[in-house]
Amino acid sequence: MDLFWEAFREAWRLLSTGDGDVYGITARTAAITGTSTAVSMLIGIPSGLGLALGRFPGQRTLVAFANAGTGMPPVVAGLFVSMLLWRSGLFGGLRLIYTPTAIVFAQTIIATPVIAAITAAAVMALPPSLHLQIRAMGAGRLQYLWLVAREARLPILVAVMAGFGAVISEVGASMMVGGNLAGETRVLTTAAVLEVSKGSFGTALAFGLILVAVTVAVSLALTAVQQSARRR
Repeated sequence: MDLFWEAFREAWRLLSTGDGDVYGITARTAAITGTSTAVSMLIGIPSGLGLALGRFPGQRTLVAFANAGTGMPPVVAGLFVSMLLWRSGLFGGLRLIYTPTAIVFAQTIIATPVIAAITAAAVMALPPSLHLQIRAMGAGRLQYLWLVAREARLPILVAVMAGFGAVISEVGASMMVGGNLAGETRVLTTAAVLEVSKGSFGTALAFGLILVAVTVAVSLALTAVQQSARRR
């Protein structure tokens, strides 16, 4: 118990005094995970709509792959991106390995299947009569997609929350492709792992508390949007 209380006191000191290193890593984490989530939304939501509404060969296989992707270990995404961005890899000439861009790339691969799979499931769960009504209104292709997405907006928000949760909490991919470089690619999860390895449990606890706070804050914000949309 003494170790816990000492760690908690140190964590509180770092958070209350506005430690520059702690809050710098927090800002970097917010920028990287926010970008990853936004890119994953732009890819995952249209992909989910296409998987649910399209009729093409291999559709069921793609849906199965998207569902399987929700449980993909982050280290697999990290390994894939590392091989692509390594100096002798396909995109090695871009020199992106051990940069924030590499982390965004890896996290996007992690979050996109999550958002796509949940979006597809949400759209597939809509009553068939709704599709008939929209078509009967004479809606064009884009209007049709928009109206369907609007009807499934609440579970789609759940998909976004799940995608964000997947990237804010992962550590393996960020460590592999970012290198955990101080001031450049160190994020909350990788910083916490480093501090624990050094025995600095107070600093690690500070990072952990910020992670929990950020996750709860984002979840509360998206839940508020959900509740607002439900009342309309």
